[in-house]
Order: sequence, then structure tokens, then C-alpha cells
Amino acid sequence: MNPGELQAPDIEWAALSPSLIVFGAAIIGVLIEAFAPRRSRYPAEVFVGIAGLAGAFAAVVALAAGGHATTEAQVAGMGSLAVDGPALFLQGLIVLVGLVSVFLFAERRLEPALHGQAVDSFAAQPAAVPGGKAEAAAERAGHTTTEIFPLLLFAIGGMLLFPMANDLLVLFIALEVLSLPLYLLCALARRKRLLSQEAALKYFLLGAFASAFLLFGIAMLYGYAGTVSYAGIADVVSGEPAAVDAGLASTMGNDALLLIGGAMVTMGLLFKVGAVPFHMWTPDVYQGAPTPVTGFMAAATKVAAFGALLRLLYVVLPGLRWDWEPVLWGVAIASMVAGAVVAITQTDVKRLLAYSSIAHAGFILSGVVAVSEDGVSSVLFYLSAYSFVTLGAFAVVTLVRDGDGEATHLSKWAGLGRRSPLLAAVFALFLLAFAGIPLTSGFAGKFAVFRAAADAGAMGLVIVGVLASAIAAFFYVRVIVLMFFSEPKADGPSVVIPSPLTMSVVGLAAAVTVVLGIAPQFFLDLASDAGVFVR
Repeated sequence: MNPGELQAPDIEWAALSPSLIVFGAAIIGVLIEAFAPRRSRYPAEVFVGIAGLAGAFAAVVALAAGGHATTEAQVAGMGSLAVDGPALFLQGLIVLVGLVSVFLFAERRLEPALHGQAVDSFAAQPAAVPGGKAEAAAERAGHTTTEIFPLLLFAIGGMLLFPMANDLLVLFIALEVLSLPLYLLCALARRKRLLSQEAALKYFLLGAFASAFLLFGIAMLYGYAGTVSYAGIADVVSGEPAAVDAGLASTMGNDALLLIGGAMVTMGLLFKVGAVPFHMWTPDVYQGAPTPVTGFMAAATKVAAFGALLRLLYVVLPGLRWDWEPVLWGVAIASMVAGAVVAITQTDVKRLLAYSSIAHAGFILSGVVAVSEDGVSSVLFYLSAYSFVTLGAFAVVTLVRDGDGEATHLSKWAGLGRRSPLLAAVFALFLLAFAGIPLTSGFAGKFAVFRAAADAGAMGLVIVGVLASAIAAFFYVRVIVLMFFSEPKADGPSVVIPSPLTMSVVGLAAAVTVVLGIAPQFFLDLASDAGVFVR
């Protein structure tokens, strides 16, 4: 190459195709919003969303079949992205969760029709003042917010990059790409709009603090290692640094920068996971956001964030294991205990599921602490089981309604098993899976992570996890008893007959819950084969 001549980057486009397909679909969705007539936007956006995510899943399967999850694993994108088993497994799971979430976003039979127009769960005109003249005019005109579909796709695109980031700057960019659309989506509820906007503002402010911690930690790790690449930082931690810039040599190797930077980056990821003590946003946001958004966020964000956390700890900071492992012990125990105990006091279904998700973050951290291939594969399997149970549970919540919309107060669920025995039975199945009852996916997932933790010598963590599971089982069973053994109230809520969209979500989630509980071995083997990070 001649001096002064620029060299074009060498990008492995095929290896990055799942993310590129999703971002391409999101851009097409933006163009539809800009140029398509309003009446044709909804079917076009739904088609583009489903087609884009189906294409991305096909690309993930093709890469895995081509050996990119095992022998052909590689670091792509000029060293900034890793294409390996955990990345492809998590990408496939995120795309499936996103595809199912499109069905929930597209549902238009749950809300009463306005002025002869079918409407969805999202505000007619989000920019309008709640209850104002502009909002009323938009509702009279039958407007719907179809921008939710490109926002969903952009969030999924960021989530696909998050667990495969092999560079701290890419990690931060992926975090912002997945977070900003979620902040907007949380504010778009058609009913209880002020509560929805409050939830979005809390999520945005706390998310901004978490991003600031992450970015400050990245700066410190760069000061320590002279590079932002995962492999470069790991080399410096292990005492094998490559050639570095002379200006950075004076700060490199400062253990204070390494410890504080690593702690701050981990803190930013634990916020996204929703682990104690970075969990305070979870119940308010879960309650205030539109329920389809809550279901998607609860399932997909956890998958992406745990993928990024695993890669950070296992690839960048394995040399600091004896420093971060005790901290994660404490975070896992606090999450399991606090989530289980505080959930007992909840009277709102969505808040109860929020504290349940905090407890589950602790259970999953038990697998992370194992620091082994079994630990990685158990976390991958647990995330698979948890994500579909969560989506199904929130899909059921959208169907139980009264005159004010969703009836989320627990007292209104009394006697639901007599009003709608099938729906109550499916919800009971999801609650039993959350509790970890045998023959459900939750039992197989908890058994996998606890076994990995026990094999790694973390028996104390396993004991706390079993006790927390017993406490959590109390409030899950309490809801089941309320549904089936309480008298229904005369003015109680009714169960709305949904379209095949929501019915397919509930049915698929129930099927996955049963299959992963009765015959988990194939999926455990799949997770085991995908449990090795490329370095």
C-alpha cells in the first residue's frame, strides 16, 4: 500500500447477515412511514417485520449449519464482532422472541373499536397531550401508531449486536441502539398514558445513568490496556500486552483503572439485566409500558444483556475471576431473595411479574458464576425457557380486561378459572414454570444452572436459590388459588377473544414450556454445543 493511501475495511458480510437483515427491514419500515398512505402502513409494516425477522432467523440457522457456531467461529468486522456459538444461539433466540412479539404488537381486537376503526394498544398520536384535543381528533380519524414496528426492529437489531460485541465501543453503540427505541415504546400506551410516560421517563433517566457508568468504565479500561478490543484487554490482564502507543504506556497496567473500569462496565450490564441493586426501574417500567412492549422487553432484553455480560466476564476479565466472582455471588443472592420476598407483597400482576424477573436474574447469575462451559450452556438454556414463558404470561395479561382496559389488579383475577378455564389453565402453566415445578421448562432451566453452580463449588448459592424458589412458589400458587378457588365477582373482568395473532403467541409459549420441560435434552445439547466463546 502506498503511503497516504486509505485501505478499505474487510467486512465479512455473510457472517453479519442476521443483524444486517433486521436493520434493513427497519429502514424499509421507516421509508413506509415516510411515503406510504396511512391506510396501507399497518399491513405493510407487519409484513416487513415478519419477513425481515424470518429472514434473519434463516440467516442464523444457515451460519450455524455452516459451522460458525463451532469450527468456523470467527472474529468479524475488523475485530469488533464475534460470530461464535453463544452469539448465534442468542441471536436466534432474540429473533424468535422478536418475531412472536410482532404478533402481539399487531393485535387489533383487544381494544374496543373507535368510530368504526380497529385500534391497538398504542396511542393514536403519541406527541399529543394526553386527553387533549389533538389526541381526540386523532382517535376520531382512526389513526394508529405504526411507527412501533420499525422501532421494534431497531431495538432487535441492537440486541443482535449486543451479545456478539467484541469491542467496548461496539458494546456501547449496541446498548444505545437497543435502548433508545425501548424508551420510546414504553411511552406509547393508549390507556393510562400519564403512567406510561412516567415509566418511560424513569427508564430513560436511569438508563442514561447506567450508560454513563458503562462509558466511564470503557474509558478506564482503555486507559488500562491501551485498546478497546476484548482480546487486547484480556492480553494485558494476563500480562501479555501487544505493541502499544507510547503515550498510553505510562497509564497501562494500573490495576485501579482495571478494577474500577471493569466494575463500571459490569454495572451498566447488570442494569439491563435488572439485577439488585440496579433493579429499581423494573417494576415501574413493566407496569407503565404497554403490555406487548413489557413482554418483549422482559424477554429479549434479558437475553441480549446476559449474552453481553457472559462475553465480558469470560473473554475480557477471566483473569479477574477472583475479584468479580464474590461480587456476582452477592448480586445473585440479593436478586433471588429480594425478588422473591418483595413479590409476595404485590397486588398488581405486572409488578408481580417484574419482581419475578428480578428473582430470575439472580437464578441466571448462578449459572454465570459457575465460570465453565456448563455454566454458559445452562444460562443459554435458561434464557430460552424464560423468554417464552414471559412472553406467554404477558400475552395472557393483555386478554383480561374491564371497562378501564387491562385488569391487572390481582383482586380482579378472582374466579378467572371459572369464567375462562382454558386461559386460566394456561396462565397457571406459566406460573408453575416460573416457580420451577417439574415437567415445565422452568424446572429444567433451574436444574441446569444450579447443577452448573454446584459443580463449580458454589453450593451455598444453590441452597439460597432453592430457598428463594420455595418462597417464590408461594405467590405463584397464591395466584393460581385465586383464579380457581375464589368466587368470581359480578362486576369482574371479562376475557377478550383475540385474533389468531395473540392466540398463536399464547399457544406457542405454552407448547415451548411443555416441550422444554418434558423433553429438554435436545435443547440442552444444542446449548452445550454453543457454549464456547471464540477468543
